[in-house]
Amino acid sequence: IVVSDAVSKDDLRKRMIIEAAPPGVKAHVIPIWKMIEVSKDPRFGETKAMLLFETPQDVLRLVEGGVPIKKCNIGNMHMSEGKRQVATTVAVNDDDVAAFKKLQELGVELEIQRVPDIAPEDINKLWS
Repeated sequence: IVVSDAVSKDDLRKRMIIEAAPPGVKAHVIPIWKMIEVSKDPRFGETKAMLLFETPQDVLRLVEGGVPIKKCNIGNMHMSEGKRQVATTVAVNDDDVAAFKKLQELGVELEIQRVPDIAPEDINKLWS
C-alpha cells in the first residue's frame, strides 16, 4: 500500500504503481487520512501489509494519527536540491532528519537497508 496524499491525487503516478506491481501482488495507493481510518477498522484486524511512503513526514503523520508502526526501513530517498547524501541510497534535508528523530522518540525503530541481500547501514548516518 502506497500511503501518500500527493501520489493518491496523481492519476499517472497511481496508475504506474499499480501496473508495476509484480504478478500476484495487489497494489493500492491511498491518502494518509484513509490509512489512519483503515487501521482503526476492526474488520482489518490482523491484516498484514507493507506500507510504502514518499517522505518521512508522511510516516510521522501516520504514527501521530495512531497507526502503530513498529519499524521503518529507509530504503531509498533520492538526492535533490537542498538534500545531503548520508547513506548509499539516502539523501535527507533538515525536515527529514527532524521527522526521523520524532519517529524514534515515538518508539519507531529505524533502519537503512536498500535491499534484503545487503547489510543495513548505520542509522547514525542520518544525524551526521
